[in-house]
Amino acid sequence: MSVSKRDPLLTGAKLLLMFFIGILGFAVVATAVGAPLVLIVQDRVVAELAAEGLTNTVDAIPVAAFVLISVSALLSLAVWFLVTLLRIVRSVGEGDPFAPINARRLARMGWIALGGQCLAVPIGAAVIYLANNISDERGAVDANVDMGFSGSGILLVLILFILARVFRHGAAMRDDLEGTV
Repeated sequence: MSVSKRDPLLTGAKLLLMFFIGILGFAVVATAVGAPLVLIVQDRVVAELAAEGLTNTVDAIPVAAFVLISVSALLSLAVWFLVTLLRIVRSVGEGDPFAPINARRLARMGWIALGGQCLAVPIGAAVIYLANNISDERGAVDANVDMGFSGSGILLVLILFILARVFRHGAAMRDDLEGTV
């Protein structure tokens, strides 16, 4: 079964995925470069923060570098997830979505999503540490941190693993059908 090469939904999905991959790729590079840069110029960073009225920032610089590296890793997982999704979308456009490779891709996306959920926990803890230890003239800095395991993220992981099994089963059924015809 061949899908039209001019399917506007698939074309739009590919373009949107490539756009997000580019944006997230740029963010990966920016945060990966920012982490060592913060450590290299930490005296200037502390001085700038002090000029803004923030105190207790010297001890926070290594934690901020950790947050930047961790966010870079999290964004890298997002890029990997989207590249894998793009490959699935392309296989749909080629007319062969129930290929065994797509079952493996969906399972990989489940593991990537689970890794992202796990990585969000230490990032959230580090941001909370920063918010609680950096203070201004009014006391601790206010920060709303919503990082960690999320119900929708865990649901996504489960859906991806279930879809991987569905695709694996669909590919096996197709192979069996082709063997009998």
